[in-house]
Amino acid sequence: MLDKKEKILNRIKSISITSLKIILGTMIMAIGIDLFLVPSKLSTGGFSGIGTVLYYLWRIPVGTTTIILNIPLFVLAFLKLGKRFTLKTILGTSSLSYFLNVFEKIRPITNDKVLAFIYGSILVGVGTAVVLKARGSTGGSDLLASIIRAYKRNVKTGTLIIILDTIVVAINVIFFKDIEIALYSALAIYIMGKILDIFFEGIDFAKMMLIISPKGEIISDKISKELARGTTKIKGIGMYKKENRKILLCVVSRNEVRHVMAIIEETDKTAFTIITNAREVYGKGFK
Repeated sequence: MLDKKEKILNRIKSISITSLKIILGTMIMAIGIDLFLVPSKLSTGGFSGIGTVLYYLWRIPVGTTTIILNIPLFVLAFLKLGKRFTLKTILGTSSLSYFLNVFEKIRPITNDKVLAFIYGSILVGVGTAVVLKARGSTGGSDLLASIIRAYKRNVKTGTLIIILDTIVVAINVIFFKDIEIALYSALAIYIMGKILDIFFEGIDFAKMMLIISPKGEIISDKISKELARGTTKIKGIGMYKKENRKILLCVVSRNEVRHVMAIIEETDKTAFTIITNAREVYGKGFK
């Protein structure tokens, strides 16, 4: 009985935390849209971009346009994507629409387009990341892309979102007759993407090194002693001469790459080294 009660309480707690994250994320998004992007007629795509046009055309609040355009998508999402995701999407879209209508009445922080697109896109990117971290959605082009992909599995979600956002930005350019809107909006969408990358992949990414050398064991010992980093020996075959090769796999921080390269240089000047980014590393010494 207690276990059942505890599960219910934990479930309520989890739903409450998730809901608060979605609401917080949408509030941050609304600040970026209303106080920076909309006053400068800029857009990051999505339904808020359509809302920007309708706001200047008929003074329809951006939040109202956003919720109206999403209503038919809620029905399709419920049928194809499930009840839980749909409920989160309704919460995200509703709270975003509410905050958009609230912040719309506040005086813009800046009328400078450069500052507007920089700070606006950063805020929208951060807010979107918070919502996505909670596995929620604010509807719009993201939801439409997910629904289309549910029917057409071979279509890439990222490609769909880019196409839809590009169409919305094009509508803004045609309506306002200002090519600068497209240029600033493109940069805003790019910054948003980078913000999402930082949230989901982090900025403290590591480096993966592949070291091909007959003196691999000596190099491995030095890396272990001097950097306290482990290495993995992989057996390979050099296909040019059909010879056996010893390959070391090593993951280090960005700051440690120079040290490893110095070890390789002093041990085997003929070693072949490949260095690439490792965006996510979990294990001892890392996350």
